[in-house]
Amino acid sequence: MKNRGSVSLLRSRRAKLMAGAVVLGAAGLLSAQTIVPSQMALADAVRVDAQAPTDFSQVVRTVSPAVVSVQVKQAVEPRMMNFGGKDNSPEFFKGLPEGHPFERFFREFGGRGGEEGQNQRRSPRQYGMSQGSGFFISADGYVVTNQHVIDKGTEFTVIGQDAKEYDATLIGADKRTDLALLKVEGDEDFTYVEFAKEAPQVGEWTVAIGNPFGLGGSVTAGIVSARGRDIGAGPYDDFIQIDAPVNRGNSGGPAFNMHGEVIGVNAAIFSPSGGNVGIAFAIPASTAQDVIMELKDDGTVVRGWLGVQIQNVTDDIAESLGLDEARGAIVAEAQEDSPAEKAGLRSGDTILAVDGASVKGPRELSKIIATYDPDTKIDVTIWRDGEEQDVSVTLGRLQEKEQAAAASQTEKTKTSLDELGLVLMSREEAGLEGKGVFIAEIDPDSAAAEKGLNPGDAILEVAGMKVENPADVIKALEKAEKDGRKAVLFRVEANETTRFVALPMNLA
Repeated sequence: MKNRGSVSLLRSRRAKLMAGAVVLGAAGLLSAQTIVPSQMALADAVRVDAQAPTDFSQVVRTVSPAVVSVQVKQAVEPRMMNFGGKDNSPEFFKGLPEGHPFERFFREFGGRGGEEGQNQRRSPRQYGMSQGSGFFISADGYVVTNQHVIDKGTEFTVIGQDAKEYDATLIGADKRTDLALLKVEGDEDFTYVEFAKEAPQVGEWTVAIGNPFGLGGSVTAGIVSARGRDIGAGPYDDFIQIDAPVNRGNSGGPAFNMHGEVIGVNAAIFSPSGGNVGIAFAIPASTAQDVIMELKDDGTVVRGWLGVQIQNVTDDIAESLGLDEARGAIVAEAQEDSPAEKAGLRSGDTILAVDGASVKGPRELSKIIATYDPDTKIDVTIWRDGEEQDVSVTLGRLQEKEQAAAASQTEKTKTSLDELGLVLMSREEAGLEGKGVFIAEIDPDSAAAEKGLNPGDAILEVAGMKVENPADVIKALEKAEKDGRKAVLFRVEANETTRFVALPMNLA
């Protein structure tokens, strides 16, 4: 009886151990380590039950009739053909005897023996053809495309999916956003599409339809890869990045969401080879819709103008200004006779907000100002002398401008600031006109070189103090060091453009 009881007890204990092992094994926790009860309460991983479309045929079938190819006839500047006498004749023809057929040819066309007035002949006017994509946005024939597609065009032809051709008229174009509007005249109602009212989410499906390499009606699909891309194309960059294959000829074509709405106008690709590598950029529907409506009304886009050269506020610039964080856009220069200058804005001011809307950086400021009409009065919040101030500005009208620049330097008396890697001269000593201190040399391993300063640049201000000679620079640096600044702000001019550069204070 005693043995039977012991056996039963062992069997009971063995059964309980086996049951525990089964439970632990089922939970995936069977290991040689001690099990801590709190480890059993881990949160479940996130998961999504959304289903991807089996195909895109319904979207493509619905929107394709609204997508067109755009052919543009462009005038090519005629070249001057010069057969101007012996000096301009090919070497092969210079020794030809009198009466030779080729010699007579050159004489007849203003060559050897010809009159001075016959030395140049204008070649016949030539034309080139370019092509892109576009799409109808109204039943009465308005077509959206890119500005670079129709640039320098003299005649425009829109070709539908059924290969039917229509003559088109250019209503207007906006170079800054790379958008253009054409108008097709016809007795029929055209199938058209609408711009999406909401911005797409990263990861959404998108379908691109266009005319790559002249292959009209081509369809590709992908996802929205990113939003808010700045690719350096212009002051209002805010591109949607997609990975749907886009190639040359897709420019001006639409990128659709799964509702058949246009989320963007395909405008550019990133490609070392010139072909698709899965990185394309589309102008957002929100931007396109606003610009196109203005083009439709007036044939042009009118924007407000503040008149400042601005740049990003970096961490070291923020520290040198006493800002709590890097934000806003610092004014490198208020342009002469601009609304900014008339309102009292000056270099060194940091624009933090416009009418209460925060300014994160130069791109945001440009976009905000562009939304206002000329002659609009706005309140600009700036950071000046360690505190916020409000300045009232009446905007002007933005005009296209081109700038030219030149630089020179002369060797004379120099002052070295070894700690900053700078060798300086007064502009007078350098034989130059203008204001500021001339940078004669820069140590390539210095912080100044890392910040992009170059020989030939001019230092206009140091820590808010105007400088005219190297001694002024040293005086300003000493004051900044005395004030406990870890970085000092230089206002620098290069190629007629001014900017701010913050250099670390490490003077002995």
